[in-house]
Amino acid sequence: MLADIKHYLKGRGPVSLSDIALHLGTTPDAARGMLEIWMRKGKLRRGGGDAGCSSCGHCAPERMEWYEWSERDQA
Repeated sequence: MLADIKHYLKGRGPVSLSDIALHLGTTPDAARGMLEIWMRKGKLRRGGGDAGCSSCGHCAPERMEWYEWSERDQA
């Protein structure tokens, strides 16, 4: 599954945790655990929020948490 995460995120912009979980067919918590492995290796960048967010509190937290592949060597 780690390789699947790598291939899914490479070449994309930021992807929400919920979209990653949906792609993997798992829960956001399970996906987050796998993403943490890549983060410890320095391959992922995590962020939160949305530039267009009004902070109304209606969005699910997993939609507001995003990940982006940040490995310098994109090969």
